[in-house]
Amino acid sequence: ALSTLKTLLYQIEQVNGFFYHFMDLRTGKRALKSEISIIDTAIAICGAITAGEYFGQGVKELAEILYRRVQWGWYRDPRSNQFYMSYTPERGFSGWWDFYAEQLIMYILGAASPTDSVEGDMFYSFVRQYNCDGHHSNFIYSWYGSLFTYQFSHAWLDMRNKLDREGVDWWKNSVAASESNHRFCVEQGEKFKGLGPFSWGLTACDGPWGYNGRYGAAPSGLYNNEHVVDGTVPPCGAAGSIVFVPQKSLSALQYYYEQYPNLWGKYGFMDAFNIDVSPNWFSRDVIGINKGITLLMIENYRTGLVWRYFMKNRYVQRGLKKVGVVEIVREPIIA
Repeated sequence: ALSTLKTLLYQIEQVNGFFYHFMDLRTGKRALKSEISIIDTAIAICGAITAGEYFGQGVKELAEILYRRVQWGWYRDPRSNQFYMSYTPERGFSGWWDFYAEQLIMYILGAASPTDSVEGDMFYSFVRQYNCDGHHSNFIYSWYGSLFTYQFSHAWLDMRNKLDREGVDWWKNSVAASESNHRFCVEQGEKFKGLGPFSWGLTACDGPWGYNGRYGAAPSGLYNNEHVVDGTVPPCGAAGSIVFVPQKSLSALQYYYEQYPNLWGKYGFMDAFNIDVSPNWFSRDVIGINKGITLLMIENYRTGLVWRYFMKNRYVQRGLKKVGVVEIVREPIIA
């Protein structure tokens, strides 16, 4: 943990405390002409904070240094009160986090920053688009309907029994989105033999024709996802929702393990598979971010360890308070 934090602090290229989306493993420099990424920086900070709370001492000190140097205000568009989507030295800022996705953690960290904070009301500045799939109560859906958008912030934020100031229960929102993704895959099972009640969880992953960030389930902010569905299934989709719909997730993982031995490798499940193409396709890649959400959510399901250490951090508690997230107060039951 110390070595990782020292590398991030002193050997990895950054701008105003933010990291590039991709970096060269050998040099620590920007790779693939990628963008300075606020969401990937936030994810790195979440990992650092969790490690700091777990190990304490030097790890905690370096994690705080890493967090303190991020200039959140620099990444904010004052006209929209939204974070920009990306920044490159060649083009400057482009796009905005203007729709719901995986970004909730950015507002918590930004609001709590001891060095360059943003206002907590940014938590309410993106579009919250509701839709009902006909089976469940309305939930706020994401742009592509990819399941990771309902999972990533929740890998660290324990949002159980909490509401924001507009009364949104983001935990229940992810439960509803996971249930909806499962139903969508069951329905699509009429077209694709690889989808069904035990094979679900559409999210960004490898596909037979390369990586696709648009895999997802309806509803979505951009289009009806049915024309993107091709039978590709990533195990991380169901695994990342194990805290939201445990039985459906466990059944899927057991099914993959028993039915598709080609899907299992040195690091557990490979990234994805598709039995609706000929010959059947099994990814040979293991993608770190998909393996990451699998490991984090399984540990939260087993012990709650990641939630427990992250949520005890004083900045996280400050950020939740600044954005207006509160515990649900339940009236005692009088016999």
